[in-house]
Amino acid sequence: MIFSELYSAYYNTVAAIIARILDGEHSERELQSIVTERAFGESALTILPSLKSEKWQLVHADMTTALTHRPTMPLTTLQKQWLKAISLDPRIKLFGVSLTGLDGVDPLFTPEDYYVYDQYSDGDPFEDEEYIRQFRVILTAIKRHSQIKFEMVNRKGNTMFVRCRPVRLEYSEKDDKFRVVTAGWRSVATVNLAKIQRCTHYLGEKILVGEERETQYDTATLRVVDERNALERVMLHFAHFEKQAERLDENTYLLQIKYAHDDEPELVIRVLSFGPMVEVLESASLRRAVCDKLIAQRKRALR
Repeated sequence: MIFSELYSAYYNTVAAIIARILDGEHSERELQSIVTERAFGESALTILPSLKSEKWQLVHADMTTALTHRPTMPLTTLQKQWLKAISLDPRIKLFGVSLTGLDGVDPLFTPEDYYVYDQYSDGDPFEDEEYIRQFRVILTAIKRHSQIKFEMVNRKGNTMFVRCRPVRLEYSEKDDKFRVVTAGWRSVATVNLAKIQRCTHYLGEKILVGEERETQYDTATLRVVDERNALERVMLHFAHFEKQAERLDENTYLLQIKYAHDDEPELVIRVLSFGPMVEVLESASLRRAVCDKLIAQRKRALR
């Protein structure tokens, strides 16, 4: 691993203990509080006794140390190269993370060194200043358990004015998009961040009542004809869904996929990407949505 156990809670706890001893603190009770704050519950039975008994030859039995310098844990060249590579990801700007001390360091890899297979090309505008600002507003509201207000355009083209409480953020690697799961809003449970406009903190006193809406699930039944490696591609495509496959004959399979009802529009796009190799048998709403999409595409082609 690039970041070894030397950067674990145990090593950081011991380093903090030695630093406090060098500052003149020798009280076993005070040093034990460092263990409680920085390590795990069972660590109280291990760390300080191992130091005091001189099993770990860093501290004497009287809680003094022969060390004269405070412990430091400088990064290796490999670790700096990995951090440099991570800093090139535009999504890191969303979180306001600043990676310093990497000037002149060559990245371990660059975006040109890898390709995310089967990812949509219309991902969120991660480097757009307004998108970054709105992302941070939502992230702050999630941490504070506070409310936000924003505008968005629905599927019918109408502008909606929304006040809600953001619960968490989700990221889809396939879609390369973030969405926010909300509470206190009856219309929908999740919203794509790219569709949000003019997002700000809600400063009013009125408190929204309601928790995160319980996710409603449907089951899609697909008939898959295994030509041109279709079955393997379908299984990879829906790898993160709960699913069950059944073989019907030599090259035909029945695939059942459990999906959140709110994700049905996304499922339609995914199913259509396989063309005639995949047929939707159920649910009725998903089959109807696929048919409507195909009819609409055919009308556009005839114009």
